[in-house]
Amino acid sequence: QVQLGESGGGFVQAGGSLRLSCTASGRTFSIYAMGWFRQAPGKGREFVAAIRWRGGSTYYADSVQGRFTISRDNAKNTVYLQMNSLKPEDTAVYYCAADHSLVTPAQARYDYWGQGTQVTVSS
Repeated sequence: QVQLGESGGGFVQAGGSLRLSCTASGRTFSIYAMGWFRQAPGKGREFVAAIRWRGGSTYYADSVQGRFTISRDNAKNTVYLQMNSLKPEDTAVYYCAADHSLVTPAQARYDYWGQGTQVTVSS
């Protein structure tokens, strides 16, 4: 089993920045990729970004490309999401997730999920 815990959410004005963190514990050696997803009020959960846990290949949703950066620190078992130039439409609960075998935007592939952290961007 892998346990995931997110932190770093909060309230920010449009144009501002936040950095989310997700720390993994448990069987972290089994992780192949980590992803960030988000769910806005009244909408389904959507892919934001993903990273290969040991190799650094990264993928982004078009809506965040150029504004968000995903990175990882294997020594700390932590993945980060640096969010810059935030927009009100980025308001959502952000979740991190871990996958055993693929770097993918497909949320159904991910085996473990954190509890989520709220990000609110005011206009």
